[in-house]
Amino acid sequence: MSGGGANGSDSKVETISRLAQWKIESFGPCSYRRSDAFKLGIWNWFLSVEKNRYMYIRLFPEPCRISKEQPPMARFVLRVSNPGPGRRPYISPVHERLLRTSDDFVWPIDSTFHGRFIIDVEFLDLKISPLNGGDPYSIWPNESMMQSLASKSTLRCLSRMLEEGIHSDVTINTSNGVLKAHKAVLSASSPVFESMFLHDLKEKESSIIDIEDMSLESCSALLNYIYGTIKQDEFWKHRLSLLGAANKYDIADLKECCEESLLEDINSSNVLERLHEAWLYQLSKLKKGCMMYLFDFGKIYDVRDEINSFFRHADRELMLEMFQEVLTVWKPV
Repeated sequence: MSGGGANGSDSKVETISRLAQWKIESFGPCSYRRSDAFKLGIWNWFLSVEKNRYMYIRLFPEPCRISKEQPPMARFVLRVSNPGPGRRPYISPVHERLLRTSDDFVWPIDSTFHGRFIIDVEFLDLKISPLNGGDPYSIWPNESMMQSLASKSTLRCLSRMLEEGIHSDVTINTSNGVLKAHKAVLSASSPVFESMFLHDLKEKESSIIDIEDMSLESCSALLNYIYGTIKQDEFWKHRLSLLGAANKYDIADLKECCEESLLEDINSSNVLERLHEAWLYQLSKLKKGCMMYLFDFGKIYDVRDEINSFFRHADRELMLEMFQEVLTVWKPV
């Protein structure tokens, strides 16, 4: 709460939650009064009132670096009332304004308020603009913030479940080690896993999944993705193994994520491998990217030593597509 100031004891503004209240004890027919600064949100504020023919009420932030660089977008309602019985208050419409100076908001009231009266300001919302640009966002918890907090809390719980093996109920055998996981989480992430535990298959009976085409490390990366705890470097290191697992277990979002990542760093040393992966897993965007790299950009000459080996093992339909791409790029003008 704010203290007294140069205008006397009645310059103090009391605040609670999102409400600010200024009790003015004495106000003449031709007067000007400004409140002490009061804190609400991340800004200091002032109220001022001026009486001439009309009463003019202003609300503005204290001039400072933050109000200059990140001025508040305020949505608020004002209420002016006498403390005595029987006097109807003046209530403003809902205002929404970007407030920088005392000229940005003025509310005129045609009234005979004098002597003692009260000004209430109820802030319905306060938004701030990011320093690097973008849309203003509320400084108070809103739906998106609650969703973000809930998501973080869920990820923390899932991380603990995986790392500490809390109530784990399925064992995964990899090519070089064993991992523990949870049937419910695996089933929610993959229709293939869900089918294992839904129907009378050996995995349902034994609570054991054999994933022997993945190493312990790469399968751990798969679980970290499913549980939402994977790190960027871990994903980058194991993305080819993750792509195979995403295709095998029908994890569509992981498959798409791997394809986008593999598109980002095509070069002469990996383009043929990427093209094979794109054909094997039916990744149209990755296949197109590899074809463009080889033929539109002429990098086929950089891999001529490897191309013979590639053709010996490549699918005939893929070889036909590559031949058709050559004819398209090098057709006579």
